[in-house]
Amino acid sequence: MQFRNGRFWNTSSGGPPPIDANSFKLAADLLFGGRKRRPHRPLPVESPLATWATPISSGLRVTWLGHSTLLLESNGARVLIDPIFGDYASPGFLAGRKRFHPVPATIEQLPPLDAVLLSHDHYDHLNSPTIRKLAKLRVPFITSLGVGVRLEKLGLDQKLITELDWWEEHTLPGAAMSFTATPAQHFSGRGLRDRNVTLWSSWVIAAPDKKIFYSGDTGLTDDLATIGQRFAPFDLSLIEIGASNPAWADIHLGPVNALSAFGMLGGGTFLPVHWATFDLALHRWDEPAETLVKLAEKNGVRVLTPKLGKPIEPELVENTSRWWRDV
Repeated sequence: MQFRNGRFWNTSSGGPPPIDANSFKLAADLLFGGRKRRPHRPLPVESPLATWATPISSGLRVTWLGHSTLLLESNGARVLIDPIFGDYASPGFLAGRKRFHPVPATIEQLPPLDAVLLSHDHYDHLNSPTIRKLAKLRVPFITSLGVGVRLEKLGLDQKLITELDWWEEHTLPGAAMSFTATPAQHFSGRGLRDRNVTLWSSWVIAAPDKKIFYSGDTGLTDDLATIGQRFAPFDLSLIEIGASNPAWADIHLGPVNALSAFGMLGGGTFLPVHWATFDLALHRWDEPAETLVKLAEKNGVRVLTPKLGKPIEPELVENTSRWWRDV
């Protein structure tokens, strides 16, 4: 359904998202805009190493390492999501995309991994230097259709790659954890001539007594309601809120649409990602989180905003600090 004429297509729009007429002006603003989009002081970063060495009491622990990079621990399995440990979320010639903060832990400091989950091929999710290092660990990768070729070029053994189409499921051998690729409304490509030749996905991650939703990158789409109908309730929803702009509403949620998406998924606990690490939009670096928590408090939505690098067990956390207000 979503692959025709050599390209992948979104279901809700009937095709690839349109390129807004203001895209070139937006690109210029991104490259040469003001400094208000970056924090003026170092962001607080905690080391997760001591906590990672301790057992989990609730069955689920998550560590936000910046942008959309997360370490998920459940049922004895550890999954690294959309890892970007490099300095840039773009090709090297676009130096303006340098990260705001150091990574809370290096690849060498990660605990043993059971899998790496990769949502799609954009530079702020598929980071070449990171993949080259992870390839040496010989950890299985789970990703969307077509992305495997990119991973192989970066040194990953083909035998370690599992590609999924939307609604397909893969269970980790030797670990009671499964991954289902679910629809997202986005696009793909890493150059000028490879737009939408690989698939993009959101993900449902299931352990025996825990279920997690990860949005990847997506705009607001009825597919999210379908995912909620099929898989809810979720113990935790990891949903993107940053790098948003009205011109990009079809491909990124932003905080307002993220709350709508959360409701379509069935509610529960919301942990926002895709913010506070790279300058990828025209808003202040902290605006997505500030808008989200204000709306969440008004509407009674449970949102957790842990500090960078701080492992949390969502079931045991009443609330988390609004740490960005002190920066």
